[in-house]
Amino acid sequence: MQLPGLKREIDQIAKDKGIDRKLIVEALEEAMKQAARRKYGQEKELEARFNDELGEIELFEFKTVVAEVHDPESEITVDRAHEFDPEAEEGDEIGVKLNTEGFGRILAQTAKQVIIQRVRDAEREIVFNEYKDRKGEVVNGIVRRFEKGSLIVDLGRAEAVLPGKEQVPRENYRPGERIRAYVLDVSSATKGPQILLSRACIEMLTKLFEQEVPEMYEGIVTIESAAREPGGRSKIAVASRDSDVDPVGACVGMKGSRVQAVVQELRGERIDIVPYSLDPARYVCSALSPAAVSKVIIDEAEKSMDVIVPDDQLSLAIGRRGQNVRLDVQLTGWRIDIKSESKMREVAQWLAEAASAVDGCGEPEAEILLQQGIASLEDLAGCQPELLTQLPGIDEDGAGRIKARAAELAVQKAEEEARAAQEAAAREAEEAAAAAAAAAAPPAEDEAATEGTPLAEGEASGDAPAAEATPEAAAASAEDKA
Repeated sequence: MQLPGLKREIDQIAKDKGIDRKLIVEALEEAMKQAARRKYGQEKELEARFNDELGEIELFEFKTVVAEVHDPESEITVDRAHEFDPEAEEGDEIGVKLNTEGFGRILAQTAKQVIIQRVRDAEREIVFNEYKDRKGEVVNGIVRRFEKGSLIVDLGRAEAVLPGKEQVPRENYRPGERIRAYVLDVSSATKGPQILLSRACIEMLTKLFEQEVPEMYEGIVTIESAAREPGGRSKIAVASRDSDVDPVGACVGMKGSRVQAVVQELRGERIDIVPYSLDPARYVCSALSPAAVSKVIIDEAEKSMDVIVPDDQLSLAIGRRGQNVRLDVQLTGWRIDIKSESKMREVAQWLAEAASAVDGCGEPEAEILLQQGIASLEDLAGCQPELLTQLPGIDEDGAGRIKARAAELAVQKAEEEARAAQEAAAREAEEAAAAAAAAAAPPAEDEAATEGTPLAEGEASGDAPAAEATPEAAAASAEDKA
């Protein structure tokens, strides 16, 4: 079927939609094939082809070449076949060109539906292929609308979703506002590609640094680990492949310009940059900065550390609501238990008392036990005897006595702590009850005024009250007050 300007229309659609011309031609052929099946029936073997030279869609019905026709719908004689193909032989399959006149209305309707669907599918495929390669990148978009707590972001050729769980707490956006987010995932669905964004993931933090720090793009400075509590505080550990390049300084930038650019993009989120180290103790101490560390006790088997800090540094090391140490655990991968020096002195005293079960043992042995990771009476009671027999002057029998004594002291210590907690709770309850009673009581009369008022002459000596003042005296007194 020949349609005027069909070839030109195909080229125009391909150009406007950015779709391969071949896909449009296939859509037209499919439309012609479906229209022919509506007219001739579904059982016929039909094929539609677009003749590029003529700008025409040709329709062919395939039949088998036979000597004698038994089924005119699917067979054709050799003589009749030679009219279409002079070299046709018996047993061949040849395509007989059908007359497509009168297909205009049917073809137009079918072609419109098929082409629209094919164009949509092609556009979705193009968008999917474009954004599947951008997975793991930070993209720019415009907030369009809100849907069930999620932000719908316009990326240009596609819309993406920023779910509520991937948003940063306390960040608010309005329609039309620009936004940057990390492409978390891209999947293909019946409604088109589904692009999932995030601003709360750790990758958002690291990608922003990679964009701001040229040394990271060049591979000189690398982010070895990162930890983040979105909207609150983040930490990154950086290392340098070049000894002449300071990794922390490279990330901070001149007068803090680089890190401030990231902080502004994350809307004021605090960011700590620490140097990465293969030495776990040095690494943890750097992560806890600016808190000063007095001593670190490492248990490599359990991958845990007891970090001792001065008493005035304890709250700084732990952070508000434990945020600092929580981020350090995520950053380093070590379990960190922060203790004050006074607490460790108390532990050392308990350990020394337990070690005194063996004559001649005490504080020196307690110090050695602390260095070996024994940081409580429970640890001492449950440790292997071989750990104690390595100490001078302690045999197996002595190790048993120390472990038994440690178990007794652990029970005693727990009872004392429980008793102290009960007393503290009782005091708090009494203070709360007293405060509630004071708040509920009616205000007391102001006796201070009467007590502080000088007594009239005669009242002090117990005599009768003085006579009332005369009207003249009252008038004079009133003039004096005026």
